[in-house]
Amino acid sequence: RSKQWGLDQIHVEQAWATSTGQGAVVAVVDTGVDLNHPDLAGQLVTGATFTGCKAARPCGKGDFRGPDGKNNGDEHGTHVAGIVAAAANNGVGVAGVAPGAKVMPVKVLENGSGTYGDIADGVRWAADHGADVVNLSLGGLPGTQVLAITGIESKLTNALAYARSKGVLAVAAAGNSATPLCSDPAFTSKNVLCVAATDRNELKSWYSELPVKPDLKAVAAPGGAGLVSCDDDIWSTVPSGTGSAGCRQANYDAYAGTSMATPHVAGVAALLFGQGRSVNSVETALLKTSRQPVTGLRGVYTPAYGYGIVDAAAAVRY
Repeated sequence: RSKQWGLDQIHVEQAWATSTGQGAVVAVVDTGVDLNHPDLAGQLVTGATFTGCKAARPCGKGDFRGPDGKNNGDEHGTHVAGIVAAAANNGVGVAGVAPGAKVMPVKVLENGSGTYGDIADGVRWAADHGADVVNLSLGGLPGTQVLAITGIESKLTNALAYARSKGVLAVAAAGNSATPLCSDPAFTSKNVLCVAATDRNELKSWYSELPVKPDLKAVAAPGGAGLVSCDDDIWSTVPSGTGSAGCRQANYDAYAGTSMATPHVAGVAALLFGQGRSVNSVETALLKTSRQPVTGLRGVYTPAYGYGIVDAAAAVRY
């Protein structure tokens, strides 16, 4: 916990007296999750696998290994899951933003890539199986926004609209290509909050896309520096034994990216859903209470930070 500066930046410990996210479910639609990680024990609900299926879908319960039983570079989803809801006060590793919430692992990516169709199916499944929040730490390459804008690719946009109709809030990564627009699906869909990344000094991370989209529904959250030091990035869970040599922890690792910023926002949303709020109330609270660095202004949009860095303590009181 001592290395988790991101939790401090979003003032989450001050929020836990009001809500830990109890009763809320966050679907991590990603590469799957290590279902046996000690810091995620008791933190998961049954998930689903939509990639690598030979016939019927889903063909698994969201394990990171997929139907072939192999880890094909699929640590990402476990890292995201830990940021959302790793157990707190258990004497092990890290604490999640919403330790009272549950993670629903939905595997739609293999080795970091997947199809719009699989992602869309994962979003719909999550919405139908009790998710309150859908975390999409993924996105298309710069320029692929045109596919959704022109309607060439509509499956994911439609799935996100369906999820919203079921009362689900979707949050998606802005992207890591340092371009001036949110990547898709965050850019096109009005049913998604776009999330940019900040470093430990509350500066926009160098790699982060600007949180710019037509409806301006965008915020920022801790994503790490993405430079050299492990402790300047975001520590979280990874599948047991896959931690990098550089960061010298077997079951944990430090990553950087808007993929890490997004689950900070999903976790704060879970705190709000844990208070019994509607999806519109949760979205409004996130946008209205996020704060601009330096000025401290709230409810004000800027191209660098969207509506600002999410503030858990302010949001649960809003």
